[in-house]
Amino acid sequence: MARRRHLRPDEEQLWGAVARSITPMHGATLRKRLEQPGEPAPDPVKPATEPPPPPFRAGFRIGEKARPTATRDAETAPVRMDAKAFGKMVRGKLMPEARIDLHGMTLNEAHPELIRFILNAQTQGMRLVLVITGKGKPGLDHDPFPHRRGILRQQVPHWLRQAPLGPAILQVTEAHLRHGGGGALYVYLRRGR
Repeated sequence: MARRRHLRPDEEQLWGAVARSITPMHGATLRKRLEQPGEPAPDPVKPATEPPPPPFRAGFRIGEKARPTATRDAETAPVRMDAKAFGKMVRGKLMPEARIDLHGMTLNEAHPELIRFILNAQTQGMRLVLVITGKGKPGLDHDPFPHRRGILRQQVPHWLRQAPLGPAILQVTEAHLRHGGGGALYVYLRRGR
């Protein structure tokens, strides 16, 4: 068992000042123990009107783990394409007409490549393309500075909703396991104009 360290007089004085400034959670008995003889007890702080509770994202329950944004958006996005074709697509029955692999690219390299690929595919009359982002590095990070894992996996769905790609895309959903599963996205394009 570790030995308890005794406080120096200056530390004791500082701790006493801190202890007297708190409002006990368990009634006045704790406050009486903290009071020094001859000093009046500080007035308890009266709480102001309570602020409204923070807004929660729709569908989120307290205690539930947050899912990655890309997956959540792909699962809850309404089906804007033909329902029969959508069913085939999510079961992996539709074959993508083209694919782009963004593995190993930085955000600055991947974004213009993705724009070029999607707009060229739409111009050529393609309907279903596969965008491979990868799942991110597995395992523990032993670096002292935290790094986000799977940054392309998180960022690509946002790029696909924004201009100039948003108007060219009809549907985005996670790929079937045979086409990459969670590390790839099906992108169903609008007909070229």
